Amino acid sequence: MPLQGGEIHYTTSHDGRVANLTLDHGRFNIITMSMRALMQERFAEIDRDPNVAVVVIRAQGEHFTSGGDIAGFMEVEPFDLTDLGQDVTAAARSPKPVITAIDGYCFGVGLEMALATDIRIATRRSEFALPEMRLGMMPGSGGTQRLARLIGLSRAKYHILTAERIPADKAEAWGLLSAMTETREELEAEVERVVAMLLGYSPSALRTAKEVLDRGVDGPLATGVELERKAYSMLRATHDFAEGVAAFGEKRAPKFEGR
Repeated sequence: MPLQGGEIHYTTSHDGRVANLTLDHGRFNIITMSMRALMQERFAEIDRDPNVAVVVIRAQGEHFTSGGDIAGFMEVEPFDLTDLGQDVTAAARSPKPVITAIDGYCFGVGLEMALATDIRIATRRSEFALPEMRLGMMPGSGGTQRLARLIGLSRAKYHILTAERIPADKAEAWGLLSAMTETREELEAEVERVVAMLLGYSPSALRTAKEVLDRGVDGPLATGVELERKAYSMLRATHDFAEGVAAFGEKRAPKFEGR
């Protein structure tokens, strides 16, 4: 039967403005079906909380995750797998910026989870792979589509069809990662630096920019530019933009309120 258990701990920091999700299921953090469902539940709670401005996903243990419960898939009816990518990739639908902090293995569904987030930062020892081809299968939670959009169709085809791992330095060079650090301690410091930066910006502007980027990148350029212009015009009417302009003129830090 499918593996059970595993936890995704949910804590907050920075006066409740940062939601921290931590994978916790042994050394390799194998993602169970219950953990998939829990990820969706956690994001539903986060998205309802107006105080949360930024989300960080990380993992306990030696590795971010070696992937999903392989044997357990044989206990799931094929029809029940058609919505497989909706739970673990809830970050893609969240209006809030989501950062993934990766150390060690980031394989299979773990990579698909990370691809659904906005900013990925990893240590040099990290490795990335979609190894499903070794099992006579293919990625099923958005991996084929998101990887191709990030690193290009040719590279994505190679690494999905061969199941070959991508080292961290290559992942950074190709744009899969936003940044790479040498150690886990430096990883946490870099995550904190980015979090602090995002917390200083308007939640309304961050939310709108994320939506415009995600929706516009898959359409024709003219459609994306039009979406951008409409969003820009909408933000012009917000309190935060007026505050930003005033703070700039007064040479002080702005106090954004998300409205």
